Amino acid sequence: MTENKNNQEAPEVLVEKKRLRAPKAKPEAKDEVASELPLGDVQAEKSVIDTATQTEEKKLFKDKISISIKPKITAPEAVKTQDESSKSDLMSSVSKDEMPDLSAIEFLLDDKPVEKKEEQQGLLGDESVQQVEGKRHHHRVQKDENIIMQVQDIDPNEADFAYPPKEENTIIVKKLKEKRMNELNEMAEKYGVQNYHRMLRQDLITAILKQSVFHGKLIYSEGILEIGHDGHGFVRSQSYNYAACSDDIFISNNQIRKFGLRFGDQVAGYARVPKKGERYFSLLRLTEINGRSSDEPVSKVNFDNLTPLYPRERLNFECTGIKNNDFSTRVIDLISPIGKGQRALIVAQPKSGKTMLMQSIAHAIEKNHPEIYLIYLGIDERPEEFTEMQRTIKGEVVSSTFDEPAKRHVELAEIVIEKAKRLVEQGRDVVILLDSITRLARAYNNVMPSSGKILSGGVDSNALHRPKRFFGAARNIEEGGSLTIIATALVDTGSKMDEVIFEEFKGTGNSEIVLDRKIADRRVFPAIDILKSGTRKEEEMVSSETLTKMWMLRRILSGMGSGHEALEFLLKKIKETKDNEDFFKKMNGPMQ
Repeated sequence: MTENKNNQEAPEVLVEKKRLRAPKAKPEAKDEVASELPLGDVQAEKSVIDTATQTEEKKLFKDKISISIKPKITAPEAVKTQDESSKSDLMSSVSKDEMPDLSAIEFLLDDKPVEKKEEQQGLLGDESVQQVEGKRHHHRVQKDENIIMQVQDIDPNEADFAYPPKEENTIIVKKLKEKRMNELNEMAEKYGVQNYHRMLRQDLITAILKQSVFHGKLIYSEGILEIGHDGHGFVRSQSYNYAACSDDIFISNNQIRKFGLRFGDQVAGYARVPKKGERYFSLLRLTEINGRSSDEPVSKVNFDNLTPLYPRERLNFECTGIKNNDFSTRVIDLISPIGKGQRALIVAQPKSGKTMLMQSIAHAIEKNHPEIYLIYLGIDERPEEFTEMQRTIKGEVVSSTFDEPAKRHVELAEIVIEKAKRLVEQGRDVVILLDSITRLARAYNNVMPSSGKILSGGVDSNALHRPKRFFGAARNIEEGGSLTIIATALVDTGSKMDEVIFEEFKGTGNSEIVLDRKIADRRVFPAIDILKSGTRKEEEMVSSETLTKMWMLRRILSGMGSGHEALEFLLKKIKETKDNEDFFKKMNGPMQ
């Protein structure tokens, strides 16, 4: 059986095996063949065998013989008996000189210098040669697997840079998306992107990022983390209204668990291009989490565990010098003051000026409260209104227009509210201007699976839970920070569904600003119905002296009958004063 097996092997392999099994012989001259030298004496073998021949033998040995070769050990005649002893007895009787040097085999396999250890030079004890060889092989394979895993986690181009890399070696995705098309075309031509003049903007940016790596660039990206049901996440960009795109950064489950990331975290780091068989860019090194270093230890708190309070700090909406917006915001301050952590509803009929009022509030917050993080969220709105908001508001403006599916409205709202919660957990003050909560509830009604219980107007009984959770997140936090949501609710649209939605949200807010279509038809803006507007617990954020004057003003205006007469009278007195403080001083005299 052994002979048949040997005959099947290549002649070169047989020659090499015979050389390894050759008994020790004393060399008589320097020009004797290398096979007569002892296998363990590598230095003597090197002095005789030519360097080129030795290299060829190593290559042949590695190609033809597997790593798990077990060298055959020749026992002396003294231990060859009729009844073969056990393996341990056999190995214990083998002399040191007749034991093959296993380090020479490792030298041939690994191309590394021979490092003789004491256990290789002495007897092996109770362990067989096969066991020792198996341990060595397992150690080599495990070491190779670790090296492969490390190489797979490192971008090949990262080795050329030290961390942190130089600015000229980094391409920032956010700045790249702000460039014009002609600038992107110039970069594409520079990096050798083919057919760049036929690509859409988003595809062109992705192609530039992939080609930039071959020119020694590292990709730096930032955005908001969206975690899916499978546990992995993607970094969404504000430039695309947090919609999924081809240059989003993939974050694995292990990275999310390692850094304790949550839905809505603002993350930044270096990414690598997709490998063969991959679809997305992958996170290579995480550098920042919510504006802080990823290595910095941070104690995290859950938003739901924070203590909600009534608003205590009033938002100053007086804003002079910007067209006529100061009149709208001054009326709000006098009739329905809003504080940090307010949950306010702007109840509006169609064409009553709700969009202009939202712009006025946004401008006032930007000018008087720069510490507040402002987000304008447009749901199911017209595209031209979104463009106008982008050009007039300096804060974050994101929107999903009416030509997008309901699922897109829901995804955008979820990302925005989770981002706001993460900011509040850090002690920040956040204001969300939502236009409108009625259309958001419609989107949830279309997306949520049917429960079989349909309310009047076609509203599913479970559909309003999540939009209520969105609106209910607004609160003043005792531990620090606040989330203010000022949302518009549509009424008198002719839709029974809109009426049901408004009735569900009517009691959830703690401040209401009601707009009247009849006042707007008279071209009196802001078309606020003074008698129906108001704020709960306004005494918590207004001084007692100011509160007394506000109540006195309400009694005067309520006696004027119709809402438009009261508003016209109030606007007339506001125009005669430079601010609300001056207005209250003149209230001590006769108001006629």
